[in-house]
Amino acid sequence: MSAHYRWKSFEENEDRPEKPRRYGVTEMRGPRYSVLSQNILQEIFESMGQFVDGLKFSGGSNSLIPKSFIKQAIEMAHEHGVYVSTGDWAEHMLRCGPSAFNDYVEECKQLGFDTIELNANLLEIPEETLLRYVRLIKSGGLRAKPMFAVKFNKSDIPGRNRVFGSYVVPEPRSSEFVEDIDLLIRKAERCLEAGADTIMIDADDVCKYTESLRADIIAKVIGRLGIEKTMFEASDAKLAEWFIKRYGPNVNLYVDHSQIMDLECLRGRHLGKDHQSVLSSSYFLF
Repeated sequence: MSAHYRWKSFEENEDRPEKPRRYGVTEMRGPRYSVLSQNILQEIFESMGQFVDGLKFSGGSNSLIPKSFIKQAIEMAHEHGVYVSTGDWAEHMLRCGPSAFNDYVEECKQLGFDTIELNANLLEIPEETLLRYVRLIKSGGLRAKPMFAVKFNKSDIPGRNRVFGSYVVPEPRSSEFVEDIDLLIRKAERCLEAGADTIMIDADDVCKYTESLRADIIAKVIGRLGIEKTMFEASDAKLAEWFIKRYGPNVNLYVDHSQIMDLECLRGRHLGKDHQSVLSSSYFLF
């Protein structure tokens, strides 16, 4: 490891591997909510490339960016051992006809993408069709990453709209989220059997905000699918810290590029209760 990062200290029994990793993966959000130029990407890869496993073109950003830029960005990522994933854009291609998905897979392959993400909720297709798309991606030599979202009644979140000292009539808890999570896991298991490499869990209604974190759902997903096969979005530093403290450094997380260094500090351990004490404050390139 580079001398610049010798302050990182892992426990003797730490089994998080070097790149390319199958677990303990850090996937970085690419252009969507912020503009990332090639210069900024180059700086990130050169300074923190050993801590970045994947780059994801969020949403449909890759459909709006010139193909020449995409190819150069992908080549740059590959030079630093970083795989590149599409966002959840495949559902829009299905509107163009039955053969559009095959064309989409071929175009992604030509551009150099390594992984295609499938938003199972937005696709709104039968389960068998989803499995067929997973197999098509795999037959094209790319990795498949289905993404699932859990939806449940907002009344299942305790403490909502509660004024201090007031009495709120308790509402009977529904079992909707239990049914949804069992269905999600069953579909995810079938996707893995069909060849999917990773199951992405959408942050909405599960882990988007720390105050509404559904630890029970997360535990059930990891318990059934395994920590190596699941990836969660950590939308802020508090959520990333929660995941690392609860499941250790081998959990796979999808984060913003500004969180890379803080997340690696968290994965490193032996850094004290306040991980930011290592760098005084959160580390930002710009």
